[in-house]
Amino acid sequence: MQVDAVPNIPNLPELTNKKFTGKLFVIEGTDGSGRSTQISLLSAWLEQRGYSVTHMGLRRSNLVSAQLEQAKQGNTLMSLTMSLFYATDFYDQLINLISPALGAGSIVLADRYIYTLMARDILRGVDRQWVESLYSLAIKPQGVFYLNVHTPRLIERTFQKKGWLDYWESGMDLRLSSDIFTCFCRYQKRLRAEFRQMQKVHQFQIINGNRGIEEIQEDLREHLRQFLGAPTK
Repeated sequence: MQVDAVPNIPNLPELTNKKFTGKLFVIEGTDGSGRSTQISLLSAWLEQRGYSVTHMGLRRSNLVSAQLEQAKQGNTLMSLTMSLFYATDFYDQLINLISPALGAGSIVLADRYIYTLMARDILRGVDRQWVESLYSLAIKPQGVFYLNVHTPRLIERTFQKKGWLDYWESGMDLRLSSDIFTCFCRYQKRLRAEFRQMQKVHQFQIINGNRGIEEIQEDLREHLRQFLGAPTK
């Protein structure tokens, strides 16, 4: 899907000349990658060491989260409309949650961030330059960690957790196959390829998500120790 013009995003007065003493860390990965588990463990670990922790994620805005969830159930919105819906959700959280938390010195742990939003939009044909401009005012994280999990493991974990494959996480709207299992595999392959391309630009830390929970957690903690200058234990 091509759009006529790149959006001209004005400066946000809520972020102008803001000095942030907190830090933003992002955990990226598809459903079944273990993001929520790892964020929960990281949060407890950080709080035990005296850090204030704030969480953010997709579809959590007080402004539009309920409406966005309702829109997803209908499967009727155009890709561009859905993109703008998610952008509204993100920017509402950026202004009213992320910015104040960082200004107060908290560590913000993001359960996915603009990178998932951009990857999804690009795979659905929205112009890459347009999408990148749309999120150009997002606060740059101190660290972005992508949990890379092989598709068979994702399927196994998803069925263990839910018992079914999600319409959107399977990319069924892209009509890659009439079979949801096949569509899921093809969509996840394309999504990983897009993240690999984005990693070259945004310098993600790729984390092997096929390992056990404890191994992944220790890997993430070691990265955060480096960013925070924290003791190694």
